[in-house]
Amino acid sequence: MWPAPPGALRVRPLPREATASYLTRLAAAYHLNAAQLLDGLHITATGTPTGPPTNEIHLSAEAARRLSGFARIPPAHLSRALARQPPPAAIGTARAAIARWQPAQPAVQPLPACTACTAHRSPYKAIPAWIHPAPDLPRAVICTRHQQAASDPRQHTPLDIRSLPELAHARLTARRPPTAASLSWASTMTTRWYDHHQHLHSRWHTRLRQLTTANPHLAPGPASPTLTCRNLITYPETLTLATALDRLPPRPLARTQQTAFLHDLASRLQLPRLAPADHDLLWQRLTTG
Repeated sequence: MWPAPPGALRVRPLPREATASYLTRLAAAYHLNAAQLLDGLHITATGTPTGPPTNEIHLSAEAARRLSGFARIPPAHLSRALARQPPPAAIGTARAAIARWQPAQPAVQPLPACTACTAHRSPYKAIPAWIHPAPDLPRAVICTRHQQAASDPRQHTPLDIRSLPELAHARLTARRPPTAASLSWASTMTTRWYDHHQHLHSRWHTRLRQLTTANPHLAPGPASPTLTCRNLITYPETLTLATALDRLPPRPLARTQQTAFLHDLASRLQLPRLAPADHDLLWQRLTTG
């Protein structure tokens, strides 16, 4: 059976968009659901098509070729745009046009994309899109052009961050992303500081209040803004800390070096002083290397 001919509508993918998100948007442009579109392209799908962000879909090479042909987007372009998740072996090596829906773990689920960027890439009605954050930055997506951001898949729409220009500024100035190791250390540190109300609590509390005021749809509950917005609220400081950690040698610092580093870091974080406790991860990083 021959694949379907190219579609009449042009739905462009967003950078790092989840494959399930793009497939859902493409189908919606033709008033179809994802399962109906796959069937029309003669792609055999297995699994439960619940869609993004909780589910992702993996396509065989032939299925991806048919999707590319119908979308009228070159295969290389589509492959570069969509987030690449390692497919199951049965999918990755298959020659037939097959696809499989699989649950996505919460830690790697995509985040809601900027609505303005999505509208520019969709004909007629803009369907919500879901994208993966950049792997070398804190887990959040920030559109500096339209001042929208998201940091948790439980936020089904991006947030208005016009009242927090420091978030967009931090994203714009991140020209040299930190190493994965330093980013991991920094993210863990700022998460602990945030949860235990340490060092930057007053600043972060003010930022949270501004964010919830600008986004009244953020309601308290099991997934409260205090939790779902944490990565976004701590974003600038996480980047600053990760960049500073990148300059540390892979060995413990002498006492004078520790003092100099903490003084410089306090200045970069715009704090009068920084005196971590013995159990603070920052202190452990300085004393153990």
